[in-house]
Amino acid sequence: MGSTRTRIAIDAMGGDFAPAEVVAGALMAQEKLGVEVLLVGDQQQLEACLKHHPTVSPPPEIVPSEGMIEMHEEPLGALKRKPKASINVAMNLLKEKRADAVVSAGHSGAAMAAALLRVGRLRGIDRPAIGAVLPTLDPTSPVLVLDVGANVDCRPKFLEQFAVMGSIYSQYVLGVDQPRIGLLNIGEEASKGNDLAVRTYQMLQENTQINFAGNAEGRDVLSGQYDVIVCDGFVGNVLLKFAEGVGEIVLHLLKDELSTGLRAQIGAAMLKPSLKRFKQRVDHVEHGGGLLLGVAGVCIIGHGSSKAPTICNAIRSARDAINNGVLERIQSQYQKPHQKAASGQ
Repeated sequence: MGSTRTRIAIDAMGGDFAPAEVVAGALMAQEKLGVEVLLVGDQQQLEACLKHHPTVSPPPEIVPSEGMIEMHEEPLGALKRKPKASINVAMNLLKEKRADAVVSAGHSGAAMAAALLRVGRLRGIDRPAIGAVLPTLDPTSPVLVLDVGANVDCRPKFLEQFAVMGSIYSQYVLGVDQPRIGLLNIGEEASKGNDLAVRTYQMLQENTQINFAGNAEGRDVLSGQYDVIVCDGFVGNVLLKFAEGVGEIVLHLLKDELSTGLRAQIGAAMLKPSLKRFKQRVDHVEHGGGLLLGVAGVCIIGHGSSKAPTICNAIRSARDAINNGVLERIQSQYQKPHQKAASGQ
């Protein structure tokens, strides 16, 4: 390839607004972040999109693919039927080390399955997890929630591994010195919750690699008391979608209230800088997507509704994970003899 810059393979056909918005976001990242983007998708469509950005120089490389995984398709079956689909081709680039990371806003299940089939898991990791960064009451301290959709059913040792991986990501990418780990539960007491929660609590408490702060109730997730929240993918996905919905509703209500009457409109003009900062704190666009932790390559799974700024920020997350050696740090933890993660619980 002849370049020393970080190379990010973009599934340009994935997402509700692909390929136009995905291409625009990739070019934005190339300009702002100094990365090299590889656009994976239908060559004719991508060339047509690039014509709308004639000033970009040099233009990104197009890696041709055939078709994509539709949202209604079952991931494994579709990946096998469509070996040249954009997400398959992008993951092959990562496997062959022609790319340093993959970003996709397409079918999240297909992205995870393609990563596992082509790139594989890190040694010692039983299940990958998708981590999502959410705002908290402390504007300088977001919370990482995982898993938010990769694993509907979990064992205690899976959640323990999520806690270790989340702690590493929080420390080295989000800049938290000693991340406080919380286990999402229905009460603070160690005896509360179902069998999974009770058994996981004991394992996290005994794990010397993490700073376990105890059970976190739903109201605590955005409080700023915890830096990492661990849960299974079913609960995590519901939590993520609910949080995004609340943020959108609050923004909508604020706009409605501040557009009613002359006095409110004057107040809105005065509050505009504060409202802009508020939107940045609650909008998922700011982080772009979740890192698929536990696979042997940097993979960012973005929101299906991603537009150009979101894609750009997803690429930023990929670059930060690479620059901070997240995969290497996770792997080093599981090369050491340690506590319960290898116990088979």
